[in-house]
Formats: sequence, structure tokens, C-alpha cells
Amino acid sequence: MANLVWMMMTMFEQIGLHALRLLDPEKAHGIALKTLKLGMAGSYDASDHSCLATNVFDRKFKNPIGIAAGFDKHCEALPETLALGPGFTEIGGVAPKPQAGNPKPRLFRLTEDQAVINRFGFNSLGHEVVASRLEEDRKAGVRGIVGVNLAINKTTEDPAEDYAEGIRVFGAFADFLTINISSPNTAGLRDLQGEAALASLLDHSTKAHAALDVPKKPALLVKVAPDLDDSEISAISDLAVSFQANGLAGLVVSNTTIARPPHLKSPLSAETGGLSGAPLFESSTSVLRSFARRLDGRLPIIGVGGVTSGEHAYLKIKAGASLVQLYSALVYQGPSLISRIKQELADLLQRDGIAHVSDAVGRDL
Repeated sequence: MANLVWMMMTMFEQIGLHALRLLDPEKAHGIALKTLKLGMAGSYDASDHSCLATNVFDRKFKNPIGIAAGFDKHCEALPETLALGPGFTEIGGVAPKPQAGNPKPRLFRLTEDQAVINRFGFNSLGHEVVASRLEEDRKAGVRGIVGVNLAINKTTEDPAEDYAEGIRVFGAFADFLTINISSPNTAGLRDLQGEAALASLLDHSTKAHAALDVPKKPALLVKVAPDLDDSEISAISDLAVSFQANGLAGLVVSNTTIARPPHLKSPLSAETGGLSGAPLFESSTSVLRSFARRLDGRLPIIGVGGVTSGEHAYLKIKAGASLVQLYSALVYQGPSLISRIKQELADLLQRDGIAHVSDAVGRDL
């Protein structure tokens, strides 16, 4: 009977996904989020195998599979997102002041490649609206692990202060805060990954973090691009370690890519913006592995990019990720993907005789 119910749920999910793919991608995402909030997206297994539990950033994660920033950008459906069964989720990116982002269309499905290109440009309702929603959810008893992806305003003259303001605004409600300096859709943002610029930014951000007067401070992370060479990876890693004593807790590797792999089939692959989804898996995992080797266990990493299965999550973990995030695969496989990945990951750990997922971190290094 349970198998029959699962098959029916999967069938209805696929029908819904097909219907959404007939719509403009950005409209479809908005409808999907509203459907989730109204409880119409179905019910999925939120249970977890004990082997998936892990401690990272001084917090207990029931499993290492998270939903990346961009899925619930404005904190519209936080309880419902957590009910899908991820170990954590990340809202945002959130800029200090409301901004419209780039002109539409700005989101493209590369169906033939199971990929997405976006050039949103940090469209945001702003700190005030999103923080009030997160605060209301916390007061209502939402206790899942939640991160906030911090963005900047397009017209800002002081990016470091934009990030510091985000730290101050969300510090009381978030479990981790991600300084996003790697989106390719805001002019000059990736320049902040340069050694001198990043050192200045981290100095400003860690001081704002240290000044937080909260019972438990959120972990402070930096999200980097996959389009980095070895010298840039070394410089960022060394700088991150040097700020560990000041409160920097880890890295998120990686964001979307400006590269276009030659094997892409979709005619939309030439669209400007950041590419995510299945084609990003190999390159993002390679960059993750390089960061993990350089960091040598001194800072934890959240691995992001192209995860579509439990095997992909396992490969990220063995390459050095303590936690894993996904987003684009949900567009093509639906919310039941979270449960499937957890089961597949648990099965792979059991196959390899690994009692706890933390024991698999960096295993291939």
C-alpha cells in the first residue's frame, strides 16, 4: 500500500512539473512556491537515517542535504520548505534596500541539459521585509536550520557595509550567514574575491559579526565562484583560514558559472547569466576538491553545484564537503528529490561500511 501511495504521489508530482514547464520559468517558480506554501505540493518523507546526522558550525544537522539560496529568496514558505525534509535551507540573496534586479526575461530552462541560466541581479524585497518574515517564523516555532544569503544593492557605494548591515539585521534569527561575492549578475561583485578586496571585506564583516549581541551567533560563511584558478583558490583559502580566529566559519563552494561547457544542447545556452544544474557538477566538484585540499580540514565547506542524486551528494562529501546544497535539480525532479537523495546517500554509506556521514568527508582526498 505504501508503495502504491508513493507511486501516485510521484505521478501527480510529474504531472505538476510538466504543467509548470509550459509556463514562463520565473512565473512557474512563483506558482510552485505558492503551491508549496498552501500545502498543495504533496507530503514527503521527512524522516532521516541516523547515519546522516552531522555536527557542523556548532550545530546539529539531521542530514547534510540542504536547499540552496534562490529557491525561497524572500522567505515566503520557510516552514513548508523545511517540511520537505532537508537538513537545512538558505533564503535570499537579500539586499539591504528593495531592488527590482535585472530586466525580464532573466530565467531560462535548458531542459535538454537539465540546467538553468539566471541573471536575476539580486532582485530583493530588502532586509526589512525578509527579516520580519523570518522573525515571525521563528516566533511561530520554526526551528529548522536556516541560513541567509547576503547580497548588495546594485547602486551601493560601500559593498562591505551592505554585508555588515545584513549581518546585524539577520544575526538574531539565522543559523548561518553567507556573504555572496560570487554571483555573476551584479557588475563588479566577483572582483571582491580578489585578495586585497576580500581581506578588507572580511575585516569589516567579522567585526560586525563579533559585535552581535545574541545568545548564539550565526556561522559566517563566504560563497565563492567555480570560475577560479589554482592561485585564486590558494589565496582565498589562506585568507579564509587567517580570519577563522575572527569568526569566519567556512566556505560555500560554489555559485553559478559563467562558463558554457561545449556539450550543452539547449539553444538557450548562449543566454547571458550564471549556469547551474547538471552540467556544473564536474567543474564545481573539482573546485571543491581543490579548496578542500588547500584548507586541509581547517574550515568546513558546503558543496554546491549540479547535485541531482544521492551519488552526486556522496561524491561532493568525499571530495571535502561537510554539507551539500541543491536547487536546480528540484526544477526537473520535484520536491520528492530530497527524500530520494537522503535514502540513496544512506544506502551508499551502508554499502561502504561508513557509520556516519561525517566519516566520509574528504574520503577521496
